[in-house]
Amino acid sequence: MTFAASILPVHAEPHCPGNVDILRFRLVRSSQIIVPVKINHTGPYDFLVDTGAQITTIDPALAAELHLTMEGTVGFVGVGFRTHPSLSHLEVLEAGSYATANPMVVVQDLGYLRVADSGIRGILGGNFLHHLDVLIDYAHGMLCLDDAKAMRSEVKGKHIALITPPHPDGELLSTEPLILAVHLSGIAGRSPLLLLDSGVSTPFLYDVGKDIAGGFSASAPIRDKGPDGIERVFSIVPPQEMEIGKLTFHRISFVTPATTRKDIPKVEVDGLLPTVLFRRLYISYSDRFVVLESW
Repeated sequence: MTFAASILPVHAEPHCPGNVDILRFRLVRSSQIIVPVKINHTGPYDFLVDTGAQITTIDPALAAELHLTMEGTVGFVGVGFRTHPSLSHLEVLEAGSYATANPMVVVQDLGYLRVADSGIRGILGGNFLHHLDVLIDYAHGMLCLDDAKAMRSEVKGKHIALITPPHPDGELLSTEPLILAVHLSGIAGRSPLLLLDSGVSTPFLYDVGKDIAGGFSASAPIRDKGPDGIERVFSIVPPQEMEIGKLTFHRISFVTPATTRKDIPKVEVDGLLPTVLFRRLYISYSDRFVVLESW
């Protein structure tokens, strides 16, 4: 991987740019970011930070502890599954020194996450993060949340524009997804759109059988369970050379569903790009760009 610029200057004691408060995190499965949050002035509770999730999620057991009132359901579509979790609202949600009032949450079983860490009680999603500038520093285990653009002047590196795809039938989203156009060596003629996702550990492509040159790897398939508890089978795509702007990443391995096309959800992106591929990344939700630093 090659990258010339640096997001942060080197200091003896790592700190957030602009004197923004540091929120320390721990990693699960070497990639998933876990931070403490407070809900309605109680806690802290361990939440997964997920830039790929539009809405914050709470496990049903925690929702019961907090005596949340259910307000209907919403349909969620994923890779080969559909769920209809309940909706609710919190009084206040806090992470580090930042708080937001009356955020919407979905209540959904998180057993698939709790297999790796039984302490996970929820997912911190885009409707909490989208008012902020966010710096994720994997090298130093710190998350920087900034609602005043105090970090902006100290962040160095190429601004890579986020893609805003058209929404069908005039659909408006509360949080625009973090989508990057990338070039993959095995796909000619177009640039796949990948969702920048801190909630996943493996690069993922939804449906590329018609695009990937050379077919799929002969290695054993991968089996995993999704949020609906059903086990699915995934194939391995041959290692790819990947370009994002002027950055080049070598031999990136993607997985893809070993399923029929009718089971592939209709989504606005071609796949998922884990944030853990980068040493540090800066996300401006409001101005729709990222700055990436490779390992």
